Amino acid sequence: MKSQSRILVFTLLIVVLATVSKLLFAPKIEWSGFSPIMAIALFSGMIVKDKSKSFLYPLIALFLSDVLIHVLYVMGLFPFAGLYSYQWLNYAMILLTTLIGWILQGKNYRSIIAGVVAGPTLFYLISNISVWAGHGGWGRPMTFSGFLLCMQDGLPFYKNSLIATIVYLPLVMISYNALVKKNYSLKLS
Repeated sequence: MKSQSRILVFTLLIVVLATVSKLLFAPKIEWSGFSPIMAIALFSGMIVKDKSKSFLYPLIALFLSDVLIHVLYVMGLFPFAGLYSYQWLNYAMILLTTLIGWILQGKNYRSIIAGVVAGPTLFYLISNISVWAGHGGWGRPMTFSGFLLCMQDGLPFYKNSLIATIVYLPLVMISYNALVKKNYSLKLS
């Protein structure tokens, strides 16, 4: 199989992974946030040499899975919309996570672990600050104690995002290395 064909197969694999994960985990509040998108964004920043194209893997995976979820929602087969008004913020934060991948490069385990922690942490902080700043999230007051409550509200999502990134990043890296590089390394080279 040619290199371009292997890259296409890998791209389809991550889109399917993102979509299936959303279908399985997103409707269950206790699993909300358990998604491979953060891992895909970190991976893409670490591996794609052409930085202008490094945003494509996470954007393609996120957008196509969101569109499918939205279609299912419109058909009455999924509990919430895949496309909504403030979604651009999620896309922007995923692009920031790709930038973290650029910085860390994934050449050693220390940088991979740093990315696993930095990506979900940045997403958690920005998303929860934005929710609170948008008038208190779930009715939280616009006070410091309301801010802390809003940050506390996001902890289960943060935990799931962190665990998902720990699970999915090695899976994405090994899949890429096996399909495209024909080795089974956990490091990127």
